[in-house]
Amino acid sequence: MASHPTFDAGLRTGACRLRPGRGAGENEVVYEQRPSRLPGAVRWSSSGGGPSRVLPDGCLDLLWYGGALVVAGPDTTAFMADETPGGVTGLRFAPGVGPGVFGVPAHELRDRRVRLDELWPSAQVRRLHERIAAAPDRGRFLEGVAGRRLSVSPPDPLIRGIAGLLAAGTSVARAASIVSLSERQLHRRSLDAFGYGPKTLARILRLGRALDLARTGVDATDCALRTGFTDQAHLARDVRALTGTTLGTLLS
Repeated sequence: MASHPTFDAGLRTGACRLRPGRGAGENEVVYEQRPSRLPGAVRWSSSGGGPSRVLPDGCLDLLWYGGALVVAGPDTTAFMADETPGGVTGLRFAPGVGPGVFGVPAHELRDRRVRLDELWPSAQVRRLHERIAAAPDRGRFLEGVAGRRLSVSPPDPLIRGIAGLLAAGTSVARAASIVSLSERQLHRRSLDAFGYGPKTLARILRLGRALDLARTGVDATDCALRTGFTDQAHLARDVRALTGTTLGTLLS
């Protein structure tokens, strides 16, 4: 295909990063994020605080907490995560990257938290548990696990191009045309790659852009109009539907 935007890491734009609620902010959870040596991924860790609000972002995560490796699938609404004694170490994958790591279509993980031994052979995961428990740098260990899988099943450039187009605010119809797919084909490919159809992913990423802009001090009306919402009321409805709270609460 021709060269189109990729969505590495918005991880770059903020659409996939841990937000107030994704382990930070409202419950004073201490959150740290750093670049990963894997394209389309970021390393992160969190500790302290009580339950936290995890916002939908189109990403999949490989997590180590509570003495187990866990996969966090793509959310369609906010997920309220319980307090995790001992903290969490995670590796977050941009939209379309995670299925190559976990070996299952993303829609099978939608709105789910699944132990890795439900997806991979239990003996293999048991050995990984033993090794990561003793690892001096657990984030780097997760990178090694994921990197080996991605060397065999790298992200499809077409899928990454689609994610980039939607992240930039391109309409679903236009994105399908650009990548030479019918809208039905695009929907089917999106379910496997992102966990939901392109309209849902576009809606989630649009909200991410609005929240990023709002955190810079731009007022809600301008945020709405500059990120593709009809008006402030439209933004407020999506915030409530996708996060379960208000824009003011997310920004506080």
